[in-house]
Amino acid sequence: MSKGLITAAYLLSVYAVFPLYADTPVASEMRLLSNIRQLTFEGRRAGEGYFSADGSRMIFQSERDDANPFYQIYLMDLESGDVERISAGYGKTTCAWIHPSNDKVLYASTHDDPDAHSKMQQELDFRASGQQRRYSWDYDQHFDIYEQEVATGQRKNLTHTVGYDAEAAYSPDGRQIVFASNRQAYAGEMSETEKKLFEHDKSFLMDLYLMNADGSDVRQLTDSPGYDGGPFFSFDGGKITWRRFSVDGSQAEIFTMDLASGEERQLTHTGVMSWAPFFHPGGDYLIFASNQEGFANFELYLVDAQGSHKPVRVTHSMGFDGLPVFSPDGKRLSWTSKRGTDKTSQIFLADWNDQEARRLLGLDDQGGYEKHGASSANLTTTSDTISSHDLRQHVMQLSSDEMQGRLTGTEGELRATDYVASAFRQLGLEPAGNDGFFQSFSFTAGAALGDGNSLEFSGLNDTQSIRLHQDWLPLAISRSGQVVKSDIVFAGYGVDAPGLDEVPDYDSYGNLEVEGKWVMVFRYQPESVPADWRRHLLHYSDLAYKASVAKRRGALGLIVVTGPEAEAKQQLVDLEMDAKSASSSLAAISISDELASRILAVADRDLAELQRELDKGESVEGFNIPGIALSANLAIIREKSRGRNVIARLTADTPSQKAPVILGAHLDHLGHGEISGSLAREDERGKIHYGADDNASGVAALLESAQYLAGLKKSGKLGSQRDILFSAWSGEELGTLGSAHFVDQLSEGGMLSGKVSAYLNMDMIGHLREKLYLQGTGSSNTWSREIERRNVPVGLAIATKADPYLPTDSTPFYMKGVPILNAFTGAHEDYSTPRDKPDQLNYEGMQKVAQLMMGITRSLARSETEPDYLEVARKDSGLSRKHLRAYLGTIPAYGQDEAIKGVKLQGAVKNAPAEKAGIQNGDILVGLAGVKIETIHDFMNALAGLKAGKETEMTVIRDGESVTLRVVPTSRE
Repeated sequence: MSKGLITAAYLLSVYAVFPLYADTPVASEMRLLSNIRQLTFEGRRAGEGYFSADGSRMIFQSERDDANPFYQIYLMDLESGDVERISAGYGKTTCAWIHPSNDKVLYASTHDDPDAHSKMQQELDFRASGQQRRYSWDYDQHFDIYEQEVATGQRKNLTHTVGYDAEAAYSPDGRQIVFASNRQAYAGEMSETEKKLFEHDKSFLMDLYLMNADGSDVRQLTDSPGYDGGPFFSFDGGKITWRRFSVDGSQAEIFTMDLASGEERQLTHTGVMSWAPFFHPGGDYLIFASNQEGFANFELYLVDAQGSHKPVRVTHSMGFDGLPVFSPDGKRLSWTSKRGTDKTSQIFLADWNDQEARRLLGLDDQGGYEKHGASSANLTTTSDTISSHDLRQHVMQLSSDEMQGRLTGTEGELRATDYVASAFRQLGLEPAGNDGFFQSFSFTAGAALGDGNSLEFSGLNDTQSIRLHQDWLPLAISRSGQVVKSDIVFAGYGVDAPGLDEVPDYDSYGNLEVEGKWVMVFRYQPESVPADWRRHLLHYSDLAYKASVAKRRGALGLIVVTGPEAEAKQQLVDLEMDAKSASSSLAAISISDELASRILAVADRDLAELQRELDKGESVEGFNIPGIALSANLAIIREKSRGRNVIARLTADTPSQKAPVILGAHLDHLGHGEISGSLAREDERGKIHYGADDNASGVAALLESAQYLAGLKKSGKLGSQRDILFSAWSGEELGTLGSAHFVDQLSEGGMLSGKVSAYLNMDMIGHLREKLYLQGTGSSNTWSREIERRNVPVGLAIATKADPYLPTDSTPFYMKGVPILNAFTGAHEDYSTPRDKPDQLNYEGMQKVAQLMMGITRSLARSETEPDYLEVARKDSGLSRKHLRAYLGTIPAYGQDEAIKGVKLQGAVKNAPAEKAGIQNGDILVGLAGVKIETIHDFMNALAGLKAGKETEMTVIRDGESVTLRVVPTSRE
């Protein structure tokens, strides 16, 4: 009987004595681990077992060679059990990884050290003498990272640097390597204090680095005192995780980093030794080892990817359990343990209960990884012709309960992108993302409270009773940090709006002095004023805009109070409500009516009476609140998330260097309406926004077009001269984030001429009534000819719109010099509500729209020449800025990274004042007419102060340099 069977029999006998529901170590482990078995047995010790990308192999390190006392690297076939050594057999090795292709491996080794053999002999002699030493890791400066071909054994040194270079892992796409190194210590840049610390501890000054898979372009990721090490990529490649030791090496905590932004997040605060973290494939939790139960008793723990949940214990076995890794399918866990009968470190394997892990971490509502992975299309029931039946099938799947509204960065979006990718895969299309069919991008997903939020009043009685969540909350638009004690002034509704037509100017501030003070304002706008007043003041009543006005006048902070006269369900403003708004340098909080009344009472003013006066639209002069001062500590965590596009390629009939044509549609929607844009009625709040028309309709047409064109190619009838890309974008509802990311990556700051011939988009094509709207026809002379010819067999009634500046994914392409065409069937009463369901769509109409757009796409792919590109002078619609007196014609790049302070511009409208002034694509506007610009709201505020015909200055950051431009605003018609 093997040791594995003995272990299993022993466990079964334990379970017979202790029922599984009993609170015992075995029962506790059984919550998450089952079928525990020892995987390695040979040699003195083994560990750090890592799966191949397909789960068929494991690479690990082991001391099992009598001639070498140090670790060597071994490769195990998990199907046959065969094991082979792949390292040189001499020197020291550690930290191996298998390339996604399975053709090569990565590990660190000292075999090129001239003293490698003598060091081996010294250690063998030491052990032969009967002496023992406590196990500790040797940060040998001769460790370098090697790549080795599995078939030939040919090795390549990737680092060639003095110092410890090790702990390396490939990215999921195999293009990059993350590793740890103390090379900086050998570069002669240490201070005397650092030299002493390094002499005592060679792991000091260990930092993380990223390089290309061939060893080129090495970039330092961390620069923190102490040991940063053991890095691994997340399974989507967007993040890394590692452990960071304190300077004295006594403690370690778990960290993650978003690679797109460089933002670090500390997940644990255990105050002990927590290390060896590894992502679950689902991406929303990690596993790690920690000695929270005692100095020598390392156990495995789980923590959610946000670090918001107390770690959950996994193993309950005295001794060492560490170095955990999940299999690529998330169904197995491998780790190093001393739980075997001989108490040596060996590798163990168990089946993993993902569903229970999520329950224990409070992630139940996100669905299991296995469930997410099951979202796949079934094209066995669809035909190569574009049919209403097939379109309905795709719409039903994409707008089902399972997709949960497809909000970017959520499990529903993952399922939707999986569905589209599976369809592309079944059609035999080539992957065209940077991770197979997927292309990931980072974005700011929300805000959360950090630790230590507090207020301190002077001059107010009973301040100890003021409680976070009950009496006050920070606003998401607020800055974080300490806010010095300052006076408070009251400024009505905090609105500063120029008059328009019959609406007079409205200024809440007047001559009120607010420099360096807190400004208290009501939350909304005057209620008992004429309807045209309310419509006009609505824009100026946005909280972010009020904050911009207060900051412009020099205020230190903003205090928002709802007031008893307002019809609001809650007095405090939820932090999440403005989570998508960029933060500014102004402090901002929301307070309860009760607390506001106490503050105003000091000035002998009544909150309700003030609000009633202001609601009439009457002028109520602002005032100081004497004797009251406020200081604060505000801690807001900006939460990053990732979305992903799905991109596939249908290659030309013969290999072609011609620029491809792209057909695209966005697949994301509004989730449960938790982001701005939902038009749900009160009784629909929180329900799934299915997005059948917006934009499951466009994605369904995209998939049908791809299947039709792929079928033509298989039958030899496509006749394409250039490739066709099919792209399902995410992040459109948040500001064309996905398509803008694609464009930015492809253009690298320049234009897309010669890289994309044309972009065709389908956004909301499910409600065809009298006619189809084809927008952006002014972007090329080609469109009128193509529309005329390709509509002959379809027979649609068409209305063309020349304007290419559209609120959809075509605009990022147009701004980079690409002709665009967008298909749209019009808005409707179900738009952006939970009522946008599959049964509301006109599938026969969708079929015709898909046939037309597919026909134009095919025609462009068959053409030797590319469509010409026309620059269009934009006519302002007057819809979004009708209250502004002056016009510049700038085009902001909405959805920009929150880290950018200023407004990034995509350029300017042709012949507009901004273009004449010299605005360029990529400029970051930081100043206008003397106003500091940090957010889009600052920009709008500055625009409100401009006068038509009067020259002023704009300041932009261009290629890292400040550039001042002179601009003459024109009047809006």
